[in-house]
Amino acid sequence: MTGKKLIVSALVLALIQIGFLSWIIAGRAAILRNGKEVLLKVQPVDPRDLLRGDYISLNISRIPVKLIASLPQGKLSSDDTAMVVRLKKGSDGYWQPTAAWFGKAPAPAGEDEADIAGHVGEGWGLSDPEATIAPDYGIDRFYLPEGEGMAIQDDMRVRPFGIKLALAADGTAQIKALMDGDKTLFEEPLY
Repeated sequence: MTGKKLIVSALVLALIQIGFLSWIIAGRAAILRNGKEVLLKVQPVDPRDLLRGDYISLNISRIPVKLIASLPQGKLSSDDTAMVVRLKKGSDGYWQPTAAWFGKAPAPAGEDEADIAGHVGEGWGLSDPEATIAPDYGIDRFYLPEGEGMAIQDDMRVRPFGIKLALAADGTAQIKALMDGDKTLFEEPLY
């Protein structure tokens, strides 16, 4: 009887693990399928991670402090402060940050706007309006097939590249594709 209980327990545990992983994958796929699409510029940064390979870094990683509404004067950001950055589509087709808030946005984004949610680490100075801070959106890197990073980095220096994102209603972002102008170079699969 003990052997049967052990097998049943192992099967139940395996089903719980499979269900949890499926829930994570389905949530990501839902954002990719139904999220609002935005196109953000990318910039080359040391395109090699020793463990995961070549990558590129998003250009929206630094936000000017002057865009943040209701700043506490003379303060530093605290540990893991939630932040929302409002994006608006520019004339060049790329979306740019236009405002930011700690916590939540005071009003929903308009039809021609989108909000991306992130977190700011501890210690960023908020008193200098010319300073910048770097929120973490959970999508700061896009990994490329091995050997592709250096060629793309060289091309980025002469023409614009972008990342197509899907944004959920709560601001959660998922990368959909790497774009070279209007051409899709790499696309993320739904599953």
